[in-house]
Order: sequence, then C-alpha cells, then structure tokens
Amino acid sequence: MGVLIILALLLSGANLAFAFRWLDVVRRSQAKIEPRRPQSDLPSLSIIVPARDEEQNVARCVNSLLATRHPDFEVIVVDDRSTDATLSIVDAIAQHDPRLRIVGGAPLPDGWVGKPWALAQGARIARGAWLLFTDADTEHEPLAATSALQCALENGYGVVSLLTDQQTIGAAECLLLPTILFVIMLGVGATEDVNDPRKPDVAIFNGQYILVSRAAYDAVGGHEAVRAEIAEDLELARRFKRDGRFRIFLAGAGGLVRTRMYVSFAQIWQGFVKNFAIGVRGRPFGAIAGTALLACVSPISPIVLLVALVQRQWLAVAVLALSGAAIIAIAEVGMRRARFAPGSGIAVPLGLAVALAIFATSLYCTFVGRGVEWRGRRYGGGLRRAR
Repeated sequence: MGVLIILALLLSGANLAFAFRWLDVVRRSQAKIEPRRPQSDLPSLSIIVPARDEEQNVARCVNSLLATRHPDFEVIVVDDRSTDATLSIVDAIAQHDPRLRIVGGAPLPDGWVGKPWALAQGARIARGAWLLFTDADTEHEPLAATSALQCALENGYGVVSLLTDQQTIGAAECLLLPTILFVIMLGVGATEDVNDPRKPDVAIFNGQYILVSRAAYDAVGGHEAVRAEIAEDLELARRFKRDGRFRIFLAGAGGLVRTRMYVSFAQIWQGFVKNFAIGVRGRPFGAIAGTALLACVSPISPIVLLVALVQRQWLAVAVLALSGAAIIAIAEVGMRRARFAPGSGIAVPLGLAVALAIFATSLYCTFVGRGVEWRGRRYGGGLRRAR
C-alpha cells in the first residue's frame, strides 16, 4: 500500500472523528427559548448596553429594546468614550423616552479591559432585580427579554444566555462566520453539557445576551471579578459553573434576538484573534489536539485530495472525498438548525482553514506577548493590561 493511500486513510479517520464530534454537538444542542406573553407580576429589569463607536448600530439596538414588552424595565447605555456620533444618537433618543438612561464612561482604570469596565459601570446604577447585558449590534423582538426572564423564573435559573441569530450578508460573513462559530461550540461542547451542573468545566456564555439575577451577579463578584479578561463572557460562565450555587441555561434565541457581528473579513479576523486562544487557556493538551485535528481536516485533507487526483490514486480520492462529504453534510444540518442560510455547510473547508489561521495567530499574540488591538485599545502581554 502506497504512502499516499496510507496518509489518505489516516486523514479520513481524522475527518470522520471530526464529523462525529460535530454530529454529537448538534444532536445535544437543541435548547431554545419560546416566545411568552409578559405577566404583570414579573420582577424589574435593567438592560445594559455598552457602546463604543457604535453609530451604525446603536439606534436600531436601543429602539428595539425600548419596544420591549415588560411591566417594569429600564435601558442603560454606557457610552464607552466613543469618538463617533454614538453619544449624540443615544441622547436624541433619550429626549423622547425617560426609560433610557445614559452613562458617560469613565476612563479605563489600570487592570481593567474595556467591555467589563463599561458593563460594571452600568450594573452599578441599575435598579432592576434582573440585569440583561447585551451588545450594541443586537436587535431584539418585543417579547425577547420577557420570554428569557420567564424561562429563568419558571426553571430556577440564575443566568440565561442566548445564542443570537446571526445575520450574514456579505461574502466573508456567509463563507466564514458559520464555521468559526461552530468551531467554538465544538471546542466547548454541546449546550446540554454547558447546562449540566455536574460538568463544572464545561461553560460558556454568549456575551451578546446574558440575563442574570442581581443576587446571582453580585454573589459571584460581577464584572469586577473578570475585569482583566478580554473574553469576559467565557470567564463569567466559568465562575458561575464552578461556584455551583446558581444554575445556568445556554439556549438558542429562536428568532427573538439577532445580530450582525462583523461585516468584513478584517473584522472577523480581528474580532476572533482577540480571544480565540483564551478559551483553551489552562488546557494546553486540548489546544494541541484541537489544532492538529483542525489542520488535518483543512487544509491538509483538501491538499492531499488534490495530489491524489493528479496522481490518479482513486482509493485515496474516494476515502478523502467521502469523509469530507460527511463533514459538510453534518455541518449543513447543524447550520440549518442554527438558522444560517441554506448551503452554509459547503464552505466548511474554507472556514476551517481560516479558523485554524485565526487560532494560531491568537495563540501567538496571547502567549508570546505581542498583544491584540480592539476598539482602539491595545491589550498586551497575556492580555492583562491595557493602555
């Protein structure tokens, strides 16, 4: 048996292992919330939105939040020292709706990352018994917050975090974003595991939507406890799971909340480079294994497939093509369930290759000390200090 065929068989085994992992995560990630009409006796809610240079998004986000159907709520926008028209846009909306409060962000203190600092400032003045932290690039249906809150109350959850529907419009978003987001979930695990209190090491929140009771938030130290973390949502989830006093629930938004994360390849690259490596911090063997598996699936498998085609090694072509097709088919099912556009699975090989490049760059920037830049701030040497 030739070397090329042996290599193809080994790579097809890696591809099938990846495919079965993806299938397992898809099969056990069915949790989602359902729309619910608001009840009159629901507890008060404070919705906190950090905004730094969000002039393109903030009006749509804030107006959708002010349309929330809830008996007692407020919206707090923390202007994190924006240099564009963000503050003036929010000011204009606030003049016509007293439920909107604006906080002028204070300078970033030493030892803090920008987003946790903005969220902490909003939380300090919030009046609600429940806090909803949501990003300025999100858009909410009127029943979103009340549905999530009633889900939490009825099931005894201290935190509900929603996987928002992703709007993908441009070519880079459509081709890359679905795969990159699934790679994150493959690394973390199924939502069934995230929601299992018996698995304290499996934890993640989606920072675009975190609803938490004030009591639970204060008990774990709030955002001050994760002040130095650029992936503050991930670290907050880990704190809650390891604390053990409050149940968490990660679920699909079911069309109630949507966001357009990034609009270009440059934004996708910069956005994920800043925190991809953080997710595997403290788990070096998992990082090595995951990186090796990603590399085998793409780009190594497609390259070997092309070589086999040129050399007319049809057995090698067959096993690589079939195992690659299995990944694409399973990915397509998962992406449809996640409400991505039909056909998103076809771009998986390209998306995996880009995810691998982003992950490698993130590892380099994080652990070699180069640091990363985000929203006009540079976080250096381990991402612990900002300037």
